[in-house]
Amino acid sequence: MSNLPQNQYAPDEVSPPGETLAETLKAIGITQKELAARSGRPIKTINEIIKGKTAITFDTALQFERVLGISASFWNNRERHYQEALARKREVKRLQEGVEWLKRTPIRAMVRLGWVRRFKNRVLQMQELLNFFGIASPEQYPKAVEGQVAYRKPAAFSSNPDALAAWLRKGQIEVQRIICAPYDRAKFQEALKKIRALTPQAPEAFVPEMTRLCSECGVAVVFVPELPGTRAHGATRWLGSAKALIQLSLRYKSDDQLWFSFFHEAGHILLHGKQDVFVEGAGGDPVKEKQANRFAERWLIPEDQLQLFMHSGQRSIRAIEGFAREMGIAPGIIVGRLQHEGHLPRNHCNHLKRSLEWTST
Repeated sequence: MSNLPQNQYAPDEVSPPGETLAETLKAIGITQKELAARSGRPIKTINEIIKGKTAITFDTALQFERVLGISASFWNNRERHYQEALARKREVKRLQEGVEWLKRTPIRAMVRLGWVRRFKNRVLQMQELLNFFGIASPEQYPKAVEGQVAYRKPAAFSSNPDALAAWLRKGQIEVQRIICAPYDRAKFQEALKKIRALTPQAPEAFVPEMTRLCSECGVAVVFVPELPGTRAHGATRWLGSAKALIQLSLRYKSDDQLWFSFFHEAGHILLHGKQDVFVEGAGGDPVKEKQANRFAERWLIPEDQLQLFMHSGQRSIRAIEGFAREMGIAPGIIVGRLQHEGHLPRNHCNHLKRSLEWTST
């Protein structure tokens, strides 16, 4: 079989090592009975090996080496390749029966984003998807995503649980590239002050700096494009007890939404336990989500400063830009907050928000 993925081997047909044994006996001119007598194996065992009913063991391979002059490693390798081929045939049959799972997954979008490769053969496509999720078969899929918000109360969310599971898995894959120091709560709080000051900068400046600052505190930050139906702004989870993961999607593609999502997820890390998975925009504990919202609001714009600005009655572009400079944050964050609380129409001052787009790598 040709055009297989590099990490797969699935020949159309692999003969049992017994066929090679039969050919060898014929070539050197000895019978099964004589081989049995010389090797000390029962004639029945020799016959079943030749018929492919019994495997060649390590001991048998050594005995064949002495009698036939062909190394034990040769016989062991023939047996291993044969057993592997049989296992792959059984796997193909199982995967053909689980093709309905493949239909549920957002495979086209994952291919488009370069997360997985595209195969016309459904079994090969299933194998590619299993490799992505790091599972042996579709039967392990529910357990692999167990504990994620997507599979706690599916009826409560408007998001597609399979798309959300794939998005979260991509975050797990990406975080493996990030080296983090052990989590340090105090250092993370100090890092947030420095990260807040990065908000007026362009993505090419703030992204590497914020990821560096967070990694030094035991928090990995990854940016993963959302899949259709994901509907998640960000997610937070713990990888063991010494490393936290913040995953961001840029769902609304504006700096005010990005920064609010980041500080919201930071709030989950500082306020809540290490057992939960939090997915912003896809449901969850309403009390904890509200707490994380308040955390983000207060960190980005201190409440007393916001109230002073509100009482001033100023809503002009110049006033907003001046307030942003005074606060040391991006003006788009001010605009987003005022719009969210109904103090500014949704169609006013949007040019002060910075648009964010994914760049090809």
